[in-house]
Amino acid sequence: MIDDFLAGDLAVVEEAVRKAAAAEIMPRFRQLAAHEIVEKNGPHDLVTVADRLAEEHLTAALTAILPGSVVVGEEAVHADPAVYEALGGEAPVWIVDPVDGTRQFVRGEAGFCTLVALAHRGELLASWTFAPALDELAVAVRGRGATLNGEPLHAGSPAPGATLDVATSHPDYTTPDQKRALLALDTEGVRTRPCGSAGLEYLAIARGELDGLAFSWEYAWDHAAGLLLVAEAGGAHTTVAGQPFRIAGGNVLPFTAARDAATAERLRRLLAGE
Repeated sequence: MIDDFLAGDLAVVEEAVRKAAAAEIMPRFRQLAAHEIVEKNGPHDLVTVADRLAEEHLTAALTAILPGSVVVGEEAVHADPAVYEALGGEAPVWIVDPVDGTRQFVRGEAGFCTLVALAHRGELLASWTFAPALDELAVAVRGRGATLNGEPLHAGSPAPGATLDVATSHPDYTTPDQKRALLALDTEGVRTRPCGSAGLEYLAIARGELDGLAFSWEYAWDHAAGLLLVAEAGGAHTTVAGQPFRIAGGNVLPFTAARDAATAERLRRLLAGE
């Protein structure tokens, strides 16, 4: 079933993603009322009516596109953490972050996106990263490469000897222990900055505009789409333990993704203190 689906026209998924953004996200961009913004776990963890309605829209559309599939969405898991267990099940799973970069969305900034990935038995198969305010859509399909607005994406490699530009977990989202781990990157030859939308940071790597990233959390909806996008653009990723990132969780953190394998390993060694 899943092989037949991947062999078919995946533009139907692109259409679903675009429709969800057009119906539920963009009409609320820079139009949110105060009561439409809610704190989940603190002032830096926000959800809006656009997040909820876009996820509901995508859940209905994606499960109709691929009968027998299930959805693991950020807002659904917030309501019922048991939903996350589907990542380890037998059914094909759509991993959805309806508005990645909610803080940017709330502030009226364009740096947010909708993330959708398709996985089966822990393997990422396809992903869609759509930044509706920027009109940018990146698509990756396992073994078939990555594109941005239909043009091939190639991450390339950093110039020899160049300072690496690396995005890291935003300080607002890190514990003291995580901050200490990430401080290992504050060294000669590496220039760090706090990340914005995770999905757009992965896209920046895939298009060769960012050399790497280091994140200290593992929620699949933030990383699944981007990890496949980077891999299909020629990049690489690894956890600090030197193992591939597992979307179902249980990773040794932090983990890193980068434009090429050598850069990923360099960042991993710094994070591991080697």
